[in-house]
Amino acid sequence: MKKPLGIAFLLALSACATMSPEAKVRTRLMEAGLSRPMASCMAERLVDRLSMQELRRLGSLSKLGTRRVGDMTIDELLHRLGALNDPHILKVVAKAGIGCAIAT
Repeated sequence: MKKPLGIAFLLALSACATMSPEAKVRTRLMEAGLSRPMASCMAERLVDRLSMQELRRLGSLSKLGTRRVGDMTIDELLHRLGALNDPHILKVVAKAGIGCAIAT
């Protein structure tokens, strides 16, 4: 019984390792509380406009608290983004969020 579970675990792990940056960002955004259409739209824009280092910094925000993005006020979200002290990330996320909110 342990062998099939181990194989399933390795397959799941390898799927994550081969996931594209856009898919990873989309998954993280959905885990943070965004709808699939909104997460897909934003992931596409964020991956196109942010470096891998900036995406990692943005991903570090998930460690700052347990509140989901969908439950935050705009002020709270902007405050958390501002805590990164990176105006480029703040600008890109804000533009992506506004653009995707209009488009979806």
